[in-house]
Amino acid sequence: MAKDLEVAILFADVVGSTQLYDKFGDTKASETVARCLDIMKDSTHQHSGTVIKTIGDEVMSTFPTVDEAMGAASQMQKRISLSDDDIKVSIRIGCHFGPVVQEQNDIFGAAVHTANRMTSQAKSKQVIISGTTVDQMSDEWRSQTRQIDVATVRGRIDEVALFELLWQPEEATSMLPTIDWESKSKGPSKLVLNFRDKSVVVDETRKNINMGRADENDLVIKGNLISRIHARVEMRRGKFILIDQSTNGTFLESAQGDEIFVRRDSSELSGEGIIGLGRAAKPGTSLAIHFSCEE
Repeated sequence: MAKDLEVAILFADVVGSTQLYDKFGDTKASETVARCLDIMKDSTHQHSGTVIKTIGDEVMSTFPTVDEAMGAASQMQKRISLSDDDIKVSIRIGCHFGPVVQEQNDIFGAAVHTANRMTSQAKSKQVIISGTTVDQMSDEWRSQTRQIDVATVRGRIDEVALFELLWQPEEATSMLPTIDWESKSKGPSKLVLNFRDKSVVVDETRKNINMGRADENDLVIKGNLISRIHARVEMRRGKFILIDQSTNGTFLESAQGDEIFVRRDSSELSGEGIIGLGRAAKPGTSLAIHFSCEE
């Protein structure tokens, strides 16, 4: 039976494995890759993670928290980089925290694609993580990260901030300083959500709210296509992010008429518009949630 979860998804793969086979032959290369995979899997288990699957020279794992994922990633890099094996290899790692659907022994969802995208952005000996993943870190781990770029991800309209985990902190002083991406624009200070006669504000004093049909939500919206906890809105670095956690998805329509469908993924809310849970909602209809970003 399918189960909804929020986890840290980590991909780790061996860099240049094809060249290993060309240079050292099948036997030595396959033994080297197998040792790397063993280290990746062992590090996963040591940090409360679950190995979902191995795909060739790559391991896909999940962790309950980002801190545990970072502990595993750091250990993988250190053990493989410092290995005294005759054949020297390196790995690259990508990680993203988000909602997934677990079915049997596999996971699915847009967050998996984002984690895989982080891996494709990583170079040899790098650990690359998304900005939303950094938000989930403890201060200790966050202090070992720096933003290096932004990237687009398939299926998302907004760009994803790319951060690097400095798993060798002693080398951080030789690296370029973090770019102050946030100073380039000053965003709104609050988001107002109105549903029928109820109004909810997301701001610095209340940074997240839940919406859904269950009575414990901040905004309770009843409907046969609406999940118990359907979606949430969070304030992150001066931006307002809608995160869908539902079966049927969330529909957004801007004041200009632009429409976006979000399912088990996230999208930035800007300006003003309408949110529909489970189905598109037009302004003034009974299930329309009006949002407005204000100074």
